[in-house]
Amino acid sequence: MTRQPLLLLDVDGPLNPYAAPRLRRPAGYRSHELMPTWWAERQARWAEGEAKPLRVWLNPAHGVELLALPYELVWATGWMEDANTHIGPHLGLPELPYIPWTEMFGEDPDGLHWKTRDVVAWADGRPFVWVDDELGPQDAEWIEANHPGPALVLHVNPRNGLRAEDFATLREWAEDTSC
Repeated sequence: MTRQPLLLLDVDGPLNPYAAPRLRRPAGYRSHELMPTWWAERQARWAEGEAKPLRVWLNPAHGVELLALPYELVWATGWMEDANTHIGPHLGLPELPYIPWTEMFGEDPDGLHWKTRDVVAWADGRPFVWVDDELGPQDAEWIEANHPGPALVLHVNPRNGLRAEDFATLREWAEDTSC
C-alpha cells in the first residue's frame, strides 16, 4: 500500500496571516481570541495583571481544502499539541500528529531555521511538503542534500496566509510525486 506524502503545516503565517494589517482582516478569515498554553505562560512571565488572549485569524474554508488534498496532515508549528485544541477545531480538522521540537527558536550553526533538522528527522525519508512563512533558500538546499525522499519547501507570505495558488501548488506536487 502506498502512503500519502506528508503535509507539514505551520500555523502562524500560513493559517494565521499575523502580518496582515492589524485592522484589515483578510477576506474569508474569522477572528478568534485564543489562550494556548505557550501564550498563557509567556503572558504570565511578561504581563502585569490579567493575561490577554492572542488574536488569531483563521479561514474555515482552509480546513475543507486541506482535507481534500492527498496528504497526511501534520502540525509543524510552535503551537505543537495546542494546535489540536485551539486551531484544528476552528478549521474543522481532526486531531493531527505534531512534530515535537528538540529546541525551539535556537540558533543553528548552519543558519537553518530552528525547525529544519527536526522536520527532516521526523519525516524519516517520507515525501513531504513543508508549509511555513520563515523558510529560506538555505533550508530548501539543506533538505535536498539531507532528505532521501522528495520534498518541497513552500514559503507562504504571512501577510496573506494560504492562497488559491498555494493549494494549486500542493495538488500539483502531490500529483507529480509518486510515493
